[in-house]
Amino acid sequence: MEKILILGCKMAMNDVCIGCSRCLVAFNRREGEFARYGKDAEIVGLLNCGGCPGSVIVTRLVQLKLWNMPLKEQITKIHIAFCMNNCPYKDELVKKIQAKAGIEVVMGTHPYKPENIFSS
Repeated sequence: MEKILILGCKMAMNDVCIGCSRCLVAFNRREGEFARYGKDAEIVGLLNCGGCPGSVIVTRLVQLKLWNMPLKEQITKIHIAFCMNNCPYKDELVKKIQAKAGIEVVMGTHPYKPENIFSS
């Protein structure tokens, strides 16, 4: 069974996104980057980057692993959320995660971006 962690932007997750609903809806519907999974997949966590410039991401991942050990839950995939697309630190952040996580890092979550902001 795949155990998925969604990693997003601290500012977006706390100030813009409403409960990360679009990521969770896409997972439940198996749309966007979640289309690759069958029924044997669960979201085990939503984690933010820790704030700009993301220098604490490895520490946060270690902490998540330690907290989940007593529950016998281990992350098998990390999805980089849509809200990270415009992050100026994203590439460096992803490099750190790939170097330390030892599991697949998937770029993307949901496909629900608005086509136009100001038109009807």
